[in-house]
Amino acid sequence: MRVHQYVYFALFSRYTSAEEMARWLGVEPDEVTVRGGRGAEPVRPVSHSWKIVCREPDLRVDEQVSRVLDRLRPHTGRIAELAGRLRAEDAEHGGAVFEVVRRLDGHEGNPPRSLSSTVDPGSPREPNLLGWHLDLDVRCFLTATGAALDVDEYDMT
Repeated sequence: MRVHQYVYFALFSRYTSAEEMARWLGVEPDEVTVRGGRGAEPVRPVSHSWKIVCREPDLRVDEQVSRVLDRLRPHTGRIAELAGRLRAEDAEHGGAVFEVVRRLDGHEGNPPRSLSSTVDPGSPREPNLLGWHLDLDVRCFLTATGAALDVDEYDMT
């Protein structure tokens, strides 16, 4: 079995564009998303997202989270302020989220390392990608910014 995973931190809003978020924070996003409504013309965007992402393979989730937080920590105060403003605009469609996305795949192909490693735990050759944790520093960042933690796991076997 193989695991494909990535993490991202996103600020999202129905009314504030990712460009406005970037300008306000002074931080350019790795990715921007605009999702539109499915109704008749004119289509009004349902959600704008500003994202900092880690898609580096062969890292555990907690290592990917650390890479993202290393980039965000210097901006925690402004992120918290903006996330609060986005929530105040629209409590249902505004705020912050830290997302973990994992796909467990039964295909051998050429994807990242296997979940079922035969190497001793702690070996630098083949990390066990199945387990992960969030330390106090991560939880403090989530609390400070008011970010939800969302974990999506897909069993593709």
